[in-house]
Amino acid sequence: MEDDRFLFPETESQSQKAHVVSKSYSSGSFYGAPSTIFWACLGFSWVVYLWDLYLSLRELKAQRNAKKIPVSLQQSITKEEFEKSREYTLDKSVFGMLTGVVNQIETTLILLLNGMPWLWKVSGELQPLRFGPLGTEICQTLVFLTLSQILETIISLPFSYYKTFVIEERHGMNKQTLGYFFKDMIKKFFVFNVVISNIVVPLLIYVIHIGGDYAFFYAWLFCVVVFLFISTIYQDYIAPIFDTYKPVPEGELRTSIEALTNKLRFPLHRLYIVEGSKRSAHANAYFFGMFNKKTIVLFDTLFGTEEKPVQSAKPSETATDPLSNRDSEIKGDKEVALGCSNQEIVAVLSHELGHWSLGHFWKNILISMTSLLVSFSVFGFLYRNQAIFSAFGFYNEQPTIIGLVIILQYIYAPANEILSFAMTQLSRMFEFQADSFAKKLNAAEALKGALIKLNQTNKGFPVHDWLYSMFNHSHPTLEQRLAALGKTE
Repeated sequence: MEDDRFLFPETESQSQKAHVVSKSYSSGSFYGAPSTIFWACLGFSWVVYLWDLYLSLRELKAQRNAKKIPVSLQQSITKEEFEKSREYTLDKSVFGMLTGVVNQIETTLILLLNGMPWLWKVSGELQPLRFGPLGTEICQTLVFLTLSQILETIISLPFSYYKTFVIEERHGMNKQTLGYFFKDMIKKFFVFNVVISNIVVPLLIYVIHIGGDYAFFYAWLFCVVVFLFISTIYQDYIAPIFDTYKPVPEGELRTSIEALTNKLRFPLHRLYIVEGSKRSAHANAYFFGMFNKKTIVLFDTLFGTEEKPVQSAKPSETATDPLSNRDSEIKGDKEVALGCSNQEIVAVLSHELGHWSLGHFWKNILISMTSLLVSFSVFGFLYRNQAIFSAFGFYNEQPTIIGLVIILQYIYAPANEILSFAMTQLSRMFEFQADSFAKKLNAAEALKGALIKLNQTNKGFPVHDWLYSMFNHSHPTLEQRLAALGKTE
């Protein structure tokens, strides 16, 4: 290759090249294209990290200095709720910065200490099977991915535990038991890191190896097919592994939702409630599904998490529609909030269906797939370049999975950062458009009430640093959304 001829005399053997590059790495005297690539990638990762840290410190300062409820929310949020959400947000912010430091140090050490080449070598030693060059590489890749995920799970476990059972627990947001936490973790590891990876990755490597000059296009096409396939089977075969889904019972809420979907000609296939309260008190609603089979999912926390009292409703009413008209109920002598009313839930769905009606889903898919095609094109142009592999410690081989990691995660990182920022801005615009759509359905007031309640349920803090929000919030702030909904058109 031209790059190799530039780096080394044509008369040198491959082993001599490896020796020269290896010696330069061990002695610390980097030179040539590999060292430039390595330090550029590592340096850019630190630039991104330091920028994110700067933004996080700005946000932390804004949260600490926010002592007063914003004027527009003074009638909706009590001083006690404001302080509780501020304490919760501060804890999360500090923890987020801590995990960011650890992740950046971990990444840096892996690169500096040649962690990937070491793990790749160990993976080769642990798999004794030989099925020719391609078969051997695929087997070694599977061992490599499994070991990587095991190590990453072990490293991240203390942080996940602390976040769930210390921070979330301290602020009343955690609903998981320790057994459920580990059960959930094992399920995710098995489904995503064992079953899916062991099927998708070998096929992707095979496609790239047989693709020739158009391997990048075939790899992209393969990923599109995998995405469509997983999206199709997700609700029936993957989601039930992790959560319990139940149909929304017949009654006022279901009737209202079906009337809305019929009015908008939304192809509703199923209407579910998911038991999100088994994990946390956070509330949400969403829809998904391909083509003409859409599923709407409501978190049970939308309706509140308080235990229902025995005399809160007549038995016949409870059996018919246990979720309707539950803004508040009596528990002893105290009235407690139990989430959104039916009208507010329908307003939330008006917003979500606005995304569908305005084509936001397909626009996001189109942008993502186009970006993926561009990134695979870059991969196709670079993945045979030995200098790139040498920069990361692979002097004598070019494993496909390593090429994907290096090029898509490190080489393509600047483009990913730009795209991420652009997608954040686009998402914020889409959210305003979906709110406006709900407003045209005369759901503005109900949506405002729902947004405030969801913010309270999730203990969202309404004060943010403007620059941090611009780069990190895919949704406009609560104040911005309420202001837009309140405007007279």
